Amino acid sequence: MNLPHTINVEFGQFQLDERLLNALRDAGFNHCTPIQAESLPVVLAGKDIAGQAQTGTGKTAAYLLAIFHHLLKRPVTSTGHLQPRALIISPTRELAIQIHKDALQLGKYTGLTMGLVYGGIDYEKQRTHLGQGVDVLIGTPGRLIDYSKQGVFNFKSLEIVVLDEADRMFDLGFIRDIRYMLRRMPRPQERLSMLFSATLSFRVTELAYEHMNNPKFVRINPEQVTADKITQVIYHIANEEKIPLLIGLLTRIDPKRTIVFVNTKRVAEKVWSYLEGNHFHASILSGDVPQKKRQRLFQEFSEGRLPILVATDLAARGLHIPEVSHIFNFDLPQNAEDYVHRIGRTARAGASGDAVSFACEEFVYSLTEIEDFIGYKIPVIKVDSGLLNKPLPPVRLKRKESRGAPHKHSNRKQHPRGRKNQ
Repeated sequence: MNLPHTINVEFGQFQLDERLLNALRDAGFNHCTPIQAESLPVVLAGKDIAGQAQTGTGKTAAYLLAIFHHLLKRPVTSTGHLQPRALIISPTRELAIQIHKDALQLGKYTGLTMGLVYGGIDYEKQRTHLGQGVDVLIGTPGRLIDYSKQGVFNFKSLEIVVLDEADRMFDLGFIRDIRYMLRRMPRPQERLSMLFSATLSFRVTELAYEHMNNPKFVRINPEQVTADKITQVIYHIANEEKIPLLIGLLTRIDPKRTIVFVNTKRVAEKVWSYLEGNHFHASILSGDVPQKKRQRLFQEFSEGRLPILVATDLAARGLHIPEVSHIFNFDLPQNAEDYVHRIGRTARAGASGDAVSFACEEFVYSLTEIEDFIGYKIPVIKVDSGLLNKPLPPVRLKRKESRGAPHKHSNRKQHPRGRKNQ
Protein backbone atom coordinates (compact mmCIF):
# COMPACT_ATOMS: atom_id res chain seq x y z
CA MET A 1 0.00 0.00 0.00
CA ASN A 2 1.66 3.22 -1.17
CA LEU A 3 0.09 5.68 1.23
CA PRO A 4 -0.22 9.37 0.24
CA HIS A 5 2.33 10.49 2.85
CA THR A 6 5.02 8.05 1.70
CA ILE A 7 7.84 8.76 -0.72
CA ASN A 8 9.52 6.79 -3.47
CA VAL A 9 11.82 4.86 -1.12
CA GLU A 10 11.07 1.19 -0.49
CA PHE A 11 11.81 -0.67 2.75
CA GLY A 12 13.58 -3.32 0.69
CA GLN A 13 16.36 -0.86 -0.11
CA PHE A 14 17.67 -1.00 3.46
CA GLN A 15 18.55 -4.71 3.54
CA LEU A 16 16.26 -5.26 6.49
CA ASP A 17 15.93 -8.78 7.83
CA GLU A 18 13.57 -10.75 5.58
CA ARG A 19 11.28 -11.50 8.53
CA LEU A 20 10.69 -7.78 8.95
CA LEU A 21 10.04 -7.28 5.25
CA ASN A 22 7.45 -10.07 5.38
CA ALA A 23 5.67 -8.37 8.28
CA LEU A 24 5.72 -5.06 6.41
CA ARG A 25 4.23 -6.70 3.32
CA ASP A 26 1.52 -8.31 5.46
CA ALA A 27 0.64 -4.86 6.81
CA GLY A 28 0.57 -3.40 3.30
CA PHE A 29 3.61 -1.17 3.79
CA ASN A 30 6.05 -1.05 0.89
CA HIS A 31 7.26 2.56 0.84
CA CYS A 32 8.74 4.71 3.59
CA THR A 33 7.57 7.97 5.07
CA PRO A 34 10.21 10.75 5.09
CA ILE A 35 11.20 10.19 8.74
CA GLN A 36 11.63 6.47 8.08
CA ALA A 37 13.71 7.04 4.95
CA GLU A 38 15.99 9.51 6.75
CA SER A 39 16.39 7.69 10.05
CA LEU A 40 16.67 4.02 9.07
CA PRO A 41 20.06 4.34 7.29
CA VAL A 42 21.46 6.07 10.37
CA VAL A 43 20.33 3.60 13.02
CA LEU A 44 20.90 0.52 10.87
CA ALA A 45 24.52 1.70 10.66
CA GLY A 46 24.64 1.66 14.46
CA LYS A 47 24.59 5.43 15.01
CA ASP A 48 22.49 7.30 17.54
CA ILE A 49 19.70 9.51 16.26
CA ALA A 50 17.48 12.35 17.49
CA GLY A 51 14.54 12.59 15.11
CA GLN A 52 11.93 15.28 14.68
CA ALA A 53 8.79 14.90 12.59
CA GLN A 54 5.13 15.77 12.78
CA THR A 55 2.86 13.40 14.66
CA GLY A 56 1.42 10.54 12.64
CA THR A 57 4.36 10.28 10.22
CA GLY A 58 5.71 6.84 11.10
CA LYS A 59 8.29 7.45 13.84
CA THR A 60 7.16 4.35 15.76
CA ALA A 61 7.69 1.98 12.83
CA ALA A 62 11.11 3.54 12.18
CA TYR A 63 12.51 2.73 15.59
CA LEU A 64 10.74 -0.64 15.90
CA LEU A 65 12.27 -1.84 12.62
CA ALA A 66 15.69 -0.65 13.77
CA ILE A 67 15.34 -2.44 17.11
CA PHE A 68 14.21 -5.75 15.60
CA HIS A 69 16.89 -5.70 12.90
CA HIS A 70 19.61 -5.04 15.47
CA LEU A 71 18.44 -7.80 17.83
CA LEU A 72 18.00 -10.35 15.03
CA LYS A 73 21.55 -9.74 13.81
CA ARG A 74 22.89 -10.28 17.33
CA PRO A 75 21.05 -13.32 18.72
CA VAL A 76 21.44 -14.21 22.40
CA THR A 77 23.11 -17.56 23.06
CA SER A 78 22.58 -17.64 26.84
CA THR A 79 19.77 -19.87 28.14
CA GLY A 80 19.52 -18.05 31.47
CA HIS A 81 17.03 -15.42 32.62
CA LEU A 82 16.40 -13.02 29.74
CA GLN A 83 16.93 -9.40 30.72
CA PRO A 84 15.50 -6.77 28.35
CA ARG A 85 17.78 -6.05 25.43
CA ALA A 86 15.80 -3.06 24.17
CA LEU A 87 13.77 -0.50 26.11
CA ILE A 88 11.16 1.92 24.73
CA ILE A 89 10.11 4.63 27.18
CA SER A 90 6.72 6.25 26.63
CA PRO A 91 5.29 9.27 28.46
CA THR A 92 1.72 7.91 28.54
CA ARG A 93 -0.03 4.60 29.02
CA GLU A 94 -2.05 5.01 25.84
CA LEU A 95 1.04 5.56 23.73
CA ALA A 96 2.78 2.58 25.37
CA ILE A 97 -0.19 0.36 24.49
CA GLN A 98 -0.15 1.60 20.89
CA ILE A 99 3.61 0.99 20.57
CA HIS A 100 3.16 -2.55 21.91
CA LYS A 101 0.40 -3.19 19.40
CA ASP A 102 2.62 -2.01 16.54
CA ALA A 103 5.54 -4.06 17.88
CA LEU A 104 3.48 -7.23 17.85
CA GLN A 105 2.49 -6.55 14.24
CA LEU A 106 5.96 -5.73 12.91
CA GLY A 107 7.74 -8.30 15.05
CA LYS A 108 5.41 -11.25 14.55
CA TYR A 109 7.96 -13.32 12.58
CA THR A 110 10.98 -12.46 14.71
CA GLY A 111 10.47 -14.79 17.68
CA LEU A 112 11.31 -11.89 19.98
CA THR A 113 9.25 -11.49 23.17
CA MET A 114 7.57 -8.15 23.90
CA GLY A 115 6.84 -6.78 27.35
CA LEU A 116 4.45 -3.98 28.27
CA VAL A 117 4.30 -2.26 31.68
CA TYR A 118 2.38 0.85 32.72
CA GLY A 119 0.63 2.16 35.79
CA GLY A 120 -2.96 1.96 36.87
CA ILE A 121 -3.72 -1.67 36.03
CA ASP A 122 -2.55 -5.31 36.21
CA TYR A 123 0.38 -4.81 38.59
CA GLU A 124 1.00 -8.47 39.43
CA LYS A 125 0.18 -9.68 35.93
CA GLN A 126 2.71 -7.31 34.37
CA ARG A 127 5.27 -8.15 37.06
CA THR A 128 4.94 -11.89 36.41
CA HIS A 129 5.26 -11.50 32.64
CA LEU A 130 8.30 -9.25 32.98
CA GLY A 131 9.87 -11.63 35.49
CA GLN A 132 9.76 -14.41 32.90
CA GLY A 133 12.09 -12.39 30.67
CA VAL A 134 11.47 -10.26 27.58
CA ASP A 135 13.57 -9.06 24.66
CA VAL A 136 11.84 -5.72 24.06
CA LEU A 137 10.33 -3.84 26.99
CA ILE A 138 7.86 -0.98 26.46
CA GLY A 139 6.72 1.06 29.43
CA THR A 140 6.04 4.29 31.25
CA PRO A 141 8.67 5.77 33.61
CA GLY A 142 6.99 5.16 36.97
CA ARG A 143 6.20 1.49 36.47
CA LEU A 144 9.62 0.81 34.88
CA ILE A 145 11.46 2.29 37.86
CA ASP A 146 9.18 0.46 40.30
CA TYR A 147 9.94 -2.96 38.82
CA SER A 148 13.64 -2.21 38.46
CA LYS A 149 13.93 -1.25 42.14
CA GLN A 150 12.24 -4.54 43.06
CA GLY A 151 14.83 -6.44 41.04
CA VAL A 152 12.31 -7.78 38.52
CA PHE A 153 14.64 -6.58 35.77
CA ASN A 154 17.60 -4.26 35.40
CA PHE A 155 18.92 -1.78 32.85
CA LYS A 156 22.43 -3.21 32.63
CA SER A 157 21.87 -5.55 29.66
CA LEU A 158 20.24 -2.98 27.39
CA GLU A 159 21.64 -2.76 23.88
CA ILE A 160 19.09 -0.22 22.65
CA VAL A 161 17.04 2.52 24.29
CA VAL A 162 14.32 4.62 22.66
CA LEU A 163 12.85 7.75 24.19
CA ASP A 164 9.55 8.48 22.45
CA GLU A 165 7.74 11.85 22.63
CA ALA A 166 10.74 13.33 24.46
CA ASP A 167 9.24 16.81 24.70
CA ARG A 168 6.20 15.34 26.43
CA MET A 169 8.48 13.81 29.09
CA PHE A 170 9.41 17.34 30.11
CA ASP A 171 5.81 18.55 29.97
CA LEU A 172 4.64 15.76 32.30
CA GLY A 173 7.52 16.18 34.75
CA PHE A 174 9.19 12.84 33.97
CA ILE A 175 12.65 14.16 33.17
CA ARG A 176 14.16 13.22 36.56
CA ASP A 177 12.86 9.68 36.09
CA ILE A 178 14.34 9.57 32.58
CA ARG A 179 17.75 10.67 33.84
CA TYR A 180 17.53 8.10 36.66
CA MET A 181 17.06 5.29 34.14
CA LEU A 182 19.63 6.53 31.63
CA ARG A 183 22.33 6.67 34.32
CA ARG A 184 21.73 3.00 35.16
CA MET A 185 22.11 1.80 31.58
CA PRO A 186 25.36 0.95 29.80
CA ARG A 187 27.35 4.00 28.76
CA PRO A 188 26.13 5.85 25.64
CA GLN A 189 29.10 4.46 23.69
CA GLU A 190 28.00 0.90 24.56
CA ARG A 191 24.38 1.11 23.43
CA LEU A 192 22.31 2.38 20.51
CA SER A 193 20.12 5.31 21.52
CA MET A 194 17.19 6.83 19.67
CA LEU A 195 15.16 9.87 20.61
CA PHE A 196 12.04 10.91 18.73
CA SER A 197 9.89 13.95 19.27
CA ALA A 198 7.46 16.22 17.46
CA THR A 199 9.65 19.17 18.49
CA LEU A 200 13.38 19.30 19.22
CA SER A 201 13.45 22.12 21.73
CA PHE A 202 16.61 23.27 23.49
CA ARG A 203 15.90 21.12 26.54
CA VAL A 204 15.39 18.04 24.36
CA THR A 205 18.61 18.59 22.40
CA GLU A 206 20.47 19.16 25.67
CA LEU A 207 19.21 15.78 26.91
CA ALA A 208 20.34 14.16 23.67
CA TYR A 209 23.86 15.57 23.89
CA GLU A 210 24.14 14.58 27.56
CA HIS A 211 22.98 10.96 27.32
CA MET A 212 23.61 9.91 23.71
CA ASN A 213 26.72 9.14 21.69
CA ASN A 214 27.14 12.03 19.23
CA PRO A 215 23.61 11.68 17.85
CA LYS A 216 22.72 12.65 14.30
CA PHE A 217 19.81 15.10 14.23
CA VAL A 218 17.18 14.38 11.61
CA ARG A 219 14.49 17.00 11.11
CA ILE A 220 11.62 16.43 8.69
CA ASN A 221 9.95 19.68 7.59
CA PRO A 222 10.76 21.52 10.85
CA GLU A 223 9.43 24.73 9.29
CA GLN A 224 6.10 23.00 8.65
CA VAL A 225 4.88 22.70 12.22
CA THR A 226 1.37 21.51 11.36
CA ALA A 227 0.27 18.95 8.79
CA ASP A 228 -0.54 20.56 5.46
CA LYS A 229 -3.82 18.66 5.06
CA ILE A 230 -5.44 20.14 8.17
CA THR A 231 -7.99 22.86 7.42
CA GLN A 232 -7.80 25.31 10.32
CA VAL A 233 -10.30 28.02 11.19
CA ILE A 234 -11.00 30.11 14.25
CA TYR A 235 -14.11 31.83 15.60
CA HIS A 236 -13.88 34.87 17.91
CA ILE A 237 -16.78 34.34 20.24
CA ALA A 238 -18.12 35.21 23.66
CA ASN A 239 -17.92 32.58 26.37
CA GLU A 240 -21.67 32.15 26.62
CA GLU A 241 -21.94 31.51 22.86
CA LYS A 242 -19.46 28.63 22.75
CA ILE A 243 -22.00 25.91 23.51
CA PRO A 244 -24.56 27.23 20.95
CA LEU A 245 -21.80 27.46 18.31
CA LEU A 246 -20.51 23.95 19.05
CA ILE A 247 -24.00 22.49 18.79
CA GLY A 248 -24.64 24.48 15.62
CA LEU A 249 -21.46 23.31 13.92
CA LEU A 250 -21.94 19.66 14.95
CA THR A 251 -25.42 19.65 13.40
CA ARG A 252 -23.82 20.66 10.08
CA ILE A 253 -21.22 17.87 9.92
CA ASP A 254 -21.10 14.13 10.38
CA PRO A 255 -19.28 13.86 13.74
CA LYS A 256 -18.52 10.16 13.41
CA ARG A 257 -15.06 10.57 14.95
CA THR A 258 -14.65 13.98 16.59
CA ILE A 259 -12.55 15.19 19.54
CA VAL A 260 -13.56 18.28 21.51
CA PHE A 261 -10.60 19.60 23.51
CA VAL A 262 -11.09 21.58 26.72
CA ASN A 263 -8.66 22.89 29.32
CA THR A 264 -10.26 21.55 32.51
CA LYS A 265 -12.32 18.61 33.69
CA ARG A 266 -15.06 20.96 34.91
CA VAL A 267 -15.55 22.33 31.40
CA ALA A 268 -15.39 18.79 30.00
CA GLU A 269 -18.35 17.83 32.17
CA LYS A 270 -20.28 20.90 31.09
CA VAL A 271 -19.66 20.25 27.38
CA TRP A 272 -20.55 16.56 27.75
CA SER A 273 -23.83 17.34 29.51
CA TYR A 274 -24.92 19.69 26.71
CA LEU A 275 -23.87 17.27 23.97
CA GLU A 276 -25.86 14.44 25.53
CA GLY A 277 -28.80 16.76 26.15
CA ASN A 278 -28.79 17.63 22.45
CA HIS A 279 -28.66 14.03 21.19
CA PHE A 280 -24.90 13.81 20.54
CA HIS A 281 -23.41 10.62 21.98
CA ALA A 282 -20.19 11.56 23.77
CA SER A 283 -17.86 10.53 26.58
CA ILE A 284 -15.36 12.32 28.77
CA LEU A 285 -11.64 11.55 28.70
CA SER A 286 -9.69 13.18 31.52
CA GLY A 287 -6.83 12.30 33.83
CA ASP A 288 -8.91 10.54 36.50
CA VAL A 289 -10.63 8.06 34.16
CA PRO A 290 -9.61 4.53 35.28
CA GLN A 291 -7.25 2.78 32.89
CA LYS A 292 -9.61 -0.03 31.88
CA LYS A 293 -12.35 2.45 31.08
CA ARG A 294 -9.90 4.66 29.20
CA GLN A 295 -8.83 1.74 27.01
CA ARG A 296 -12.48 0.87 26.36
CA LEU A 297 -13.19 4.46 25.33
CA PHE A 298 -10.36 4.47 22.81
CA GLN A 299 -11.54 1.13 21.45
CA GLU A 300 -15.12 2.37 21.00
CA PHE A 301 -13.93 5.64 19.51
CA SER A 302 -11.54 3.92 17.10
CA GLU A 303 -14.29 1.55 15.97
CA GLY A 304 -16.77 4.37 15.38
CA ARG A 305 -19.21 3.31 18.10
CA LEU A 306 -18.45 6.46 20.09
CA PRO A 307 -18.61 9.49 17.78
CA ILE A 308 -17.40 12.25 20.13
CA LEU A 309 -14.71 12.41 22.81
CA VAL A 310 -14.57 15.42 25.13
CA ALA A 311 -10.95 15.45 26.23
CA THR A 312 -8.37 17.33 28.21
CA ASP A 313 -4.79 17.37 26.91
CA LEU A 314 -4.30 13.80 28.14
CA ALA A 315 -5.42 12.65 24.68
CA ALA A 316 -3.41 15.13 22.65
CA ARG A 317 -0.10 13.30 22.33
CA GLY A 318 1.22 10.18 20.75
CA LEU A 319 -2.02 8.41 19.92
CA HIS A 320 -2.87 7.02 16.52
CA ILE A 321 -6.63 7.00 16.16
CA PRO A 322 -7.50 6.50 12.49
CA GLU A 323 -9.91 8.69 10.59
CA VAL A 324 -10.45 11.46 13.13
CA SER A 325 -12.33 13.92 10.95
CA HIS A 326 -12.74 16.94 13.21
CA ILE A 327 -10.92 18.55 16.11
CA PHE A 328 -12.62 21.29 18.12
CA ASN A 329 -10.59 23.50 20.46
CA PHE A 330 -13.54 24.49 22.62
CA ASP A 331 -10.90 26.17 24.79
CA LEU A 332 -7.77 27.46 23.11
CA PRO A 333 -4.79 25.74 24.77
CA GLN A 334 -2.55 27.91 26.89
CA ASN A 335 0.58 26.45 25.29
CA ALA A 336 1.34 26.80 21.57
CA GLU A 337 2.85 23.31 21.26
CA ASP A 338 -0.33 21.83 22.74
CA TYR A 339 -2.27 23.41 19.87
CA VAL A 340 -0.08 21.58 17.35
CA HIS A 341 -0.45 18.27 19.17
CA ARG A 342 -4.20 18.67 19.53
CA ILE A 343 -4.89 19.34 15.87
CA GLY A 344 -2.37 16.62 14.99
CA ARG A 345 -4.95 14.04 16.07
CA THR A 346 -6.56 14.58 12.66
CA ALA A 347 -5.03 14.40 9.16
CA ARG A 348 -2.85 11.47 10.18
CA ALA A 349 -1.07 9.15 7.75
CA GLY A 350 -1.71 11.43 4.80
CA ALA A 351 -5.43 11.92 5.43
CA SER A 352 -7.18 15.29 5.66
CA GLY A 353 -9.05 16.81 8.57
CA ASP A 354 -10.61 19.93 10.07
CA ALA A 355 -9.48 21.84 13.17
CA VAL A 356 -11.94 24.40 14.53
CA SER A 357 -10.96 26.70 17.40
CA PHE A 358 -12.99 29.02 19.60
CA ALA A 359 -11.22 32.19 20.80
CA CYS A 360 -13.21 33.44 23.76
CA GLU A 361 -12.36 36.31 26.09
CA GLU A 362 -10.79 33.90 28.60
CA PHE A 363 -8.26 32.19 26.30
CA VAL A 364 -7.86 34.51 23.29
CA TYR A 365 -4.56 35.76 24.73
CA SER A 366 -3.00 32.41 23.68
CA LEU A 367 -3.72 33.07 20.01
CA THR A 368 -0.72 35.33 19.33
CA GLU A 369 1.69 32.76 20.78
CA ILE A 370 0.06 29.96 18.77
CA GLU A 371 0.24 31.87 15.48
CA ASP A 372 3.85 32.89 16.15
CA PHE A 373 4.71 29.24 16.77
CA ILE A 374 3.04 27.83 13.64
CA GLY A 375 4.25 30.74 11.53
CA TYR A 376 1.00 32.03 10.05
CA LYS A 377 -2.40 33.48 10.89
CA ILE A 378 -5.28 31.05 11.37
CA PRO A 379 -8.17 32.01 9.06
CA VAL A 380 -10.99 33.74 10.94
CA ILE A 381 -14.65 32.97 10.24
CA LYS A 382 -17.25 35.47 11.31
CA VAL A 383 -19.83 34.11 13.73
CA ASP A 384 -23.10 34.27 11.86
CA SER A 385 -26.19 34.14 14.05
CA GLY A 386 -27.42 31.26 11.91
CA LEU A 387 -24.57 29.11 13.23
CA LEU A 388 -25.73 29.48 16.81
CA ASN A 389 -28.22 26.81 17.82
CA LYS A 390 -30.19 27.39 20.98
CA PRO A 391 -29.28 24.25 22.93
CA LEU A 392 -31.69 21.99 24.74
CA PRO A 393 -31.06 21.79 28.49
CA PRO A 394 -28.07 19.71 29.55
CA VAL A 395 -28.43 16.33 31.18
CA ARG A 396 -27.38 16.16 34.80
CA LEU A 397 -24.02 14.54 35.36
CA LYS A 398 -24.09 12.27 38.38
CA ARG A 399 -20.87 12.17 40.36
CA LYS A 400 -20.41 8.42 39.88
CA GLU A 401 -20.56 9.03 36.12
CA SER A 402 -17.97 11.79 36.05
CA ARG A 403 -15.04 9.34 36.06
CA GLY A 404 -15.19 8.18 32.50
CA ALA A 405 -17.78 7.51 29.85
CA PRO A 406 -21.34 8.13 30.94
CA HIS A 407 -23.42 6.18 28.43
CA LYS A 408 -26.78 5.85 30.07
CA HIS A 409 -28.37 8.88 28.38
CA SER A 410 -26.96 8.35 24.93
CA ASN A 411 -29.09 5.58 23.48
CA ARG A 412 -32.42 7.28 23.79
CA LYS A 413 -33.80 10.58 22.60
CA GLN A 414 -33.81 13.37 25.16
CA HIS A 415 -36.55 15.89 25.67
CA PRO A 416 -36.24 19.09 27.67
CA ARG A 417 -39.20 18.08 29.82
CA GLY A 418 -39.14 15.35 32.40
CA ARG A 419 -35.47 15.73 33.41
CA LYS A 420 -36.01 16.61 37.04
CA ASN A 421 -34.92 13.22 38.30
CA GLN A 422 -31.85 12.85 36.07
